[in-house]
Amino acid sequence: MHLIYENVIKNLVLLWTGAYKGLDEGTGDYQLSSSVWDAIGAATGDSGSTIPSAFGARPPNIAKDRTACTADTWSFWLLYIGPILLRKKFTRQVYYDHFIKFVKLIHLCLQFEYTKADIATIRTGFAQWVEEYEKLYYQYSPDRLSACPLTIHGLLHIADGIEDVGPIWAYWAFPMERFCGRLQPCIKSRRFPFASIDGHVVATAQLAVVKVRHGLDLRLGPPKHDLPKGHFSHPSYPTCVLLPPHRISNPLDPALAKKITVCLATRYDKDMATIRRYFTPNNVEQWAKLERLDGGDRMLASSMIHAEPDDRRDATYVRYVLLVDANARRARMAPNYIPTTFFGQLQNIFVVKLPAAAELGLETETTLILAAIQKCNVNSRDDLDIHYYQKEGSVEVVDVSSIQCLVGRMKTTDKRFWAIIDRSGNLARPYYDPDL
Repeated sequence: MHLIYENVIKNLVLLWTGAYKGLDEGTGDYQLSSSVWDAIGAATGDSGSTIPSAFGARPPNIAKDRTACTADTWSFWLLYIGPILLRKKFTRQVYYDHFIKFVKLIHLCLQFEYTKADIATIRTGFAQWVEEYEKLYYQYSPDRLSACPLTIHGLLHIADGIEDVGPIWAYWAFPMERFCGRLQPCIKSRRFPFASIDGHVVATAQLAVVKVRHGLDLRLGPPKHDLPKGHFSHPSYPTCVLLPPHRISNPLDPALAKKITVCLATRYDKDMATIRRYFTPNNVEQWAKLERLDGGDRMLASSMIHAEPDDRRDATYVRYVLLVDANARRARMAPNYIPTTFFGQLQNIFVVKLPAAAELGLETETTLILAAIQKCNVNSRDDLDIHYYQKEGSVEVVDVSSIQCLVGRMKTTDKRFWAIIDRSGNLARPYYDPDL
C-alpha cells in the first residue's frame, strides 16, 4: 500500500497544487488556489486536538510541513481527513468524485476478508479509475505523459496480488518499517552500524532462550497493557473496566440524578416515583476513564478531565448504540426495536448500586455502570459514512455496554460543521501492533 500512500496520493496533491513536474492544468480545471490549500493544511493540523491519539500520530499541516508526512500520515489523511476537507473545494465536482472513488477502493482493499465479488469490484474499479485519471490529468496529450507514472499503472495489478497472496494487510510494508524503526536506537556506532545491530539481535535471542528455558516472564520496562492500580471491574460488565481517578458524589448533582432516574425508569419499566424509592443520589461513584477490553479504546469522561494542556488530544467523544422503537409514533402498533447508532461526548461515568427489590425484579444487590452522554445532533451523512453535525443536544444516561468506541472530530474548512471520524463500521481498517 506504500505504492498509494507514498506515491499516488502525493502526486495527486502535487497536481492539485500546481507543483507536479512543471505541468499546468492543460484543458482541465483541477488546481486549488494557494489560499484554499493553505486552509486545508491548517485544518489538517488543527484536527490533531480533536482526534484521539489512539487514531495515530498528530496530523501535521500538510501545506507547510509536508516532509513530516509518513505513509501512515498520508493513509489517515486519504481515508478520513481528505474527503472532509476537499468537499466543495474543486471548481468542478468531477475531480472530487474521482478522488472519492479512489478512497472507496482503498477502503475495499483494506478489508480483512474478500469475496470474489469484492476482488472483481477492485479490479474493474481501479481500471475505470485509471481511465478517468488519464482523461482528467493526462488528457491524452503526449506533452503530459509525465502525469502517468508507473505507480498509476501499478493500481491495475492490486486485484491480481490479492488473488495470488491474500489480503493486503498480510504483506504490506508497515510491519517492516516499524521493525526498522525499532532497530534504529540499537545502532550505537555510526562507523559500524551493522555490528551494533548484530549485537542487539544476538542479545535479544539470548534473552528469549533464557525466558523459554527457565519459564521466566522478563520485561525490560513497565508493562504496556496492564491495567493501573485501583481500577474497577464487575462480572456484569465483562467487556469493559473503569480506571482512576474516581470520586464519590455526596450528593449527586440534582440534574444528573434526575437523568439517572429516567434511565432506570426506562430500564425497569417503572414510574420515577418507584425508582426513587430504591435509588438515592448519595454515595454515587464517578470515574474518569472507561476502557473496552481485548484491544478496545480508552475513553475519558469530560467532567473529570480538568486543566487540559495545550497538546492534549480529545478522547471524550464516543460512538454508542441504542435500541430505538421504530413504531414509537404509532400508538396502535407493537414496539419494533432496532439498533441505532449515535455519537456524543462522554461526560460522566457512574457506578450505581441498587438494593434487592422484588418490585424491580432484583433478587440481590445489583451494580450498574452508567454513562451520561451529550448527544451530537447529526445533520447529514455522506457516501463514506462520515457524519456531520452542527449542534449538540441534550444529555442522556445510558448503560456503558452500549458504548462501542472512540470517535474523532474535525471542523470543516468553513467552520460551520463538525465531521465525525469513526474508525468502526464501514471505516474499519487493520492496525499493526509490534508487540503482538
